[in-house]
This record gives sequence, structure tokens and C-alpha cells, in this order.
Amino acid sequence: MHEPLVITIDGPAGAGKSTVAQKLAARLGLMYVDSGATYRAAALKVLEAGVDPHDEPQVSKLIRATNLQVTAGDGEPRVLVDGDDVTARLRTPEVTLAAAHVSRLPDVRAKLIEVQRAFARGRGVVMEGRDIGTVVFPQAQLKIFLKANVEERARRRLKQDSHESREATLEKTAYEIGRRDQLDAERKISPLMPATDAVEIDSTHLQADQVVEQILELVDKRGLGESGSAG
Repeated sequence: MHEPLVITIDGPAGAGKSTVAQKLAARLGLMYVDSGATYRAAALKVLEAGVDPHDEPQVSKLIRATNLQVTAGDGEPRVLVDGDDVTARLRTPEVTLAAAHVSRLPDVRAKLIEVQRAFARGRGVVMEGRDIGTVVFPQAQLKIFLKANVEERARRRLKQDSHESREATLEKTAYEIGRRDQLDAERKISPLMPATDAVEIDSTHLQADQVVEQILELVDKRGLGESGSAG
């Protein structure tokens, strides 16, 4: 019996992970999962409990006692916190900021890695994030590390967030992305880095559909099944 197909897509902010992962999952009939949503859910719990996201002991204690789940829902992944579907409440600036602190805590990462792994048991997934191929699914059948130069990633981020910030500039956004890259690469827990067996794809001059086609060629070349199983 074949194991369900797991494809991991890691990379820095603005590399195109979410768009590529969603399109790829749709083409292969797999479930798409944004691992970042689990960290946002933990951050939301921290904020709603009135806990300071910088207070590591209190955050760790709270999250250890919280039931966090990702479920298939109506065909789309839903994030539950103590049984409450919080999927629609995870994209506020406050949650994003808190998630940046919460996601660096060892206890939080350890728990959410288990949540992410639990969702993939028995089903094929395309999961994107920053440590999916290196830590969450080191045995995944196909690992992609998606990258692009900082300037192009800044352009994409400005286009994505243009309705939220009129003061953002290409230079400022590129600086912020570069700083995030440095923090992700230097953190002690699950630093951002390609898995040793990951296929690196530079998306700087590629459209998302072109990246997807490259990955589909790899799926076909490696004989990975179309129904979410290794061939």
C-alpha cells in the first residue's frame, strides 16, 4: 500500500509559496495547507486570552493547554482552536505581528509541528511554510525550496498589500523582507534553509503557473501518483 503523497514547499516571504502550493494541490487533487495558519491561530489564542506574546512562559503554558487542530472541513482546511473555527480571523495585522513572536517559541513550534503532521495522516497534502521539508515532513516524497530575489519579492508584497498601506515603498519593503530573511535563517529553532534533498526553483522571472508546471514535471519524472500516492 502506497503512502499518501506529501509535497513540501518552503521558502522566504514573497517567493510565491502560497499561490504555487494552492495551484499545485488543485492540479494533483491534494489538500493545500498553509502551515503559517497554525501559528496565526496560536497567536490569536494568545491575544484573545490577554497574554503578552513576548511572555514566553505564559504563552507556552497557554498553548500547551489549547486544543489546536486543522481539519478538512468542507474540502478546504479549517483551523480550530478549542473547537472554534477561527480560519476567517487569522489575517489581521495584530495576529500577524503576534505570530512573528509566538512562532519562535520552542514549545509552540513543537506542538504545532504535531498539529501539522496530524492533518497529513492518511491523506495527500501540499504544505507550504519555512521548515516543512526540513522538520515537519523530512521524509516527504518531493520537497521544493522556492526562492526569488529580494527586489522581486518586495514588488509582489507591495502588490499584495497595496490596499493596506499607502506608505510602503519598494525600498522599505525590500529592507523588511531582507530583515525577515535574516531572522528566519538565524533562529535557533527550525531555521529557514533548503532541505538537503530539496529541489530549488528560482521564481524571480517565472509566473506561478510556470513554477507549477516545473513541479508537475518532477512529479511525473519521479513516478509519483496522481491520486496522492507514491508510485
